[in-house]
Amino acid sequence: MINNNSGIGMRTVLFICVFFLVAKANAQILPLREQARVIDEMLSERIDSLLPVLMEKNGIDMWIVISREYNEDPVLKTMLPATWLNARRRTILIFYNNISKKQFEKLAIARYDVGEQIKAAWDMQKFPCQWDALTELITKRNPQKIALDYSTDFGLADGIDYTEYTTLLQKLPASFKPKVVSAEKLAVAWLETRTEREMQIYPQLIDITHRIIEEGFSERVITPGITSTEDVVWWFRQKLRDMGLDTWFHPSVSVQRNDLKFFDHLQSFSNTEKEDVIIPGDLLHVDFGITYLRLNTDIQEHAYVLRAGETSVPENIKKAFAKANRLQEILTSQFKEGKTGNQILADALSQAKQERIEASIYTHPLGYHGHAAGPTMGLWDQQNGVPGSGDFPMHNQTAYSIELNAASEIPEWKKKIRIMLEEDGYFDEHGFRFINGRQKEIYLVPRIKANIGN
Repeated sequence: MINNNSGIGMRTVLFICVFFLVAKANAQILPLREQARVIDEMLSERIDSLLPVLMEKNGIDMWIVISREYNEDPVLKTMLPATWLNARRRTILIFYNNISKKQFEKLAIARYDVGEQIKAAWDMQKFPCQWDALTELITKRNPQKIALDYSTDFGLADGIDYTEYTTLLQKLPASFKPKVVSAEKLAVAWLETRTEREMQIYPQLIDITHRIIEEGFSERVITPGITSTEDVVWWFRQKLRDMGLDTWFHPSVSVQRNDLKFFDHLQSFSNTEKEDVIIPGDLLHVDFGITYLRLNTDIQEHAYVLRAGETSVPENIKKAFAKANRLQEILTSQFKEGKTGNQILADALSQAKQERIEASIYTHPLGYHGHAAGPTMGLWDQQNGVPGSGDFPMHNQTAYSIELNAASEIPEWKKKIRIMLEEDGYFDEHGFRFINGRQKEIYLVPRIKANIGN
């Protein structure tokens, strides 16, 4: 494991400790200034401790990341300091790792230092043209490989645009052009690898997400016969704004109920149903996530609206839920370093079939992005494997949204339901674990009060 605990100020430690305690109690958020401090500390640790290791592992001695303002490479966005919301004019970052000389450089062909970590290396008096400054730096370092962010299989690693790519190749001396290679594996590694410090913080993000869902799926928000699914959706959005949080996607809330309508889970991914007024007997589903400290969560859970006289979820729905929990275990038991997403998908679906579980799996990496870079384990419309990203191998120190569903027949409803679950987990040399647990029981609306009986 990479040691990422250096350089933390006592003031920040104090704020983080208070944050952990407060988040556990009230899910409150750090002030913006302290968020920026934590983001910059984590970024500094990643660049200094993680990046040289990843460059050496992937055989890259020079990585160049280029973006213009408002058209940023997704990778570059993760490398900017907290106070930089965008690139400035054209920002060029160069990371050079000379293993023989034990030399690791972090430079910017830009008008300014990029935060405290990456120093400006453009002498504008000597090189009025920014590209000339870049090529002069490349020539002096004489790298064996010049990695650029272009990729067929990963959009997040395909961030260099046509103009920047063609201009650089035009400016490069002829002897350096054969050294240009794709940075795909390095870019994905940078995006997917979670540090020790990030994994100290990640449980708090998921705990906040769980607590918001728990509140949203309660009588504090839902009044049967009045509240609609869209009311709950916008409650989630407003809750985030009120807490000072953001999200990377618009939440969704759907209903399955005892009626003649067939529930098409594929609509959850394509055409969203019109809003429904929530009524007793409904099985509710939410898809919801937050963005905080540049990390993302992605959670799907269920609630059941009690009918008159009911005190618990109907038994057959409980069994259906348990089947989906079992599918989570089947999938994550297949996780192994070096195994591709497609291999994991095929083995998990095969085992599910043996256990007579009607399964659909569409699990994805998680981290700087909600649908992040790394091995894809199925898509909702591609259950036979995903060419490209599904062929990518699983690595240690990576996080995933365990997203899937299991279909079960409910005799009293005379139809099948889909239990659609998504919980966030982490994989390393010790195996897989859910970062902040997972839903094992369906929420009740309203909650049963222990001191109130029939």
